[in-house]
Amino acid sequence: MKKIRYAVIGAGALGRHHARIAAGLDGVELVAVAEPNAVQGQTVARDNGSRWVADYREVLDSVDAASIVVPTSLHRRIAEECIAHGVACLVEKPLAGNIEDGREIVKAAEEQGITLQVGHIERFNPAFEELATRVHDPKYLRVERFSPYAFRSMDISVIHDLMIHDLDLVLTLTASPITHVDAFGVCLLGGYADAVQARLKFANGCVADLSANRVNPEFRRWMQAWSASGCVTADLHNRKVTHHQPTDKLLNGPTPHALAQLPGADIPQLKEAVFGEYIETDEPQIGECDQLTAEIGHFVDCLRNGSQPLVDGRAGLAALEVADQVHACVDAHQWNGNAAGSIGSHVNAVHATRRAA
Repeated sequence: MKKIRYAVIGAGALGRHHARIAAGLDGVELVAVAEPNAVQGQTVARDNGSRWVADYREVLDSVDAASIVVPTSLHRRIAEECIAHGVACLVEKPLAGNIEDGREIVKAAEEQGITLQVGHIERFNPAFEELATRVHDPKYLRVERFSPYAFRSMDISVIHDLMIHDLDLVLTLTASPITHVDAFGVCLLGGYADAVQARLKFANGCVADLSANRVNPEFRRWMQAWSASGCVTADLHNRKVTHHQPTDKLLNGPTPHALAQLPGADIPQLKEAVFGEYIETDEPQIGECDQLTAEIGHFVDCLRNGSQPLVDGRAGLAALEVADQVHACVDAHQWNGNAAGSIGSHVNAVHATRRAA
């Protein structure tokens, strides 16, 4: 089997993991780590038995595929250059910083017949995979993604930084066009919106509420889906899934509500029977999986087999388009007289938050 010659472009907090994983995959040769920061790039390359180059363009003619793990503003330029040299691309999310750039990346890949995958890593989260098998035609979705401020991805808002993960997941579960978007956000630490709340309405009747906050004391990544099969909750951070669903007794017999209206109804007994006799709870065992390894491994398998990535350019673009609608709503709302997505002074936002509390 011919080895896939691989490059990692960008050796920052995430890029170094791309390099580590690519170097360890069977049938993959990590040819180079491209990073303008010499100390950082040399360290990552040395640790993974590869060579360092300051300029990624030096290796485009000697690799088959590349992970593009650089600031979002650079995605289009680097992806287009890779594609022009016939290099398959795994572009970290978001696909691009704006819709125009995203469309041009997808267009270039499709015209050249080059494999393009977008790094929506939560698609490979085993907790989400389990939830997706249990939810069909959801009617309501609620998603929360909170994290401490990481002092990276500061060139984009929390919508492109965190929420875009969940926009992709929600689009995957609903498989229906969006008919309406409402959103509100606030900048907390300066720069771009750090906390955003969005509500999406879909043509099939589903409603999705999404919350993203990157100035939170602790991590929280959580999804809940309501459908005819019951309520499924997934803790995406700790990888736990809980499925509450109606029993045959609830579906086919008199309901607890009806029984409670009867003379002499035993209310304490009915309370005890709600979970067990009427609603059953399933907590499936979730397998161990390193999501990034699964994601990069999937990308490599697609190159070998000529198959379409699970999260291809079109999927990445769809999430980006919804993110743009959320941004437009956030900017339309006013917070102390300023657009929420581009507040002139973060101090005003902090003071307003304190008054609201």
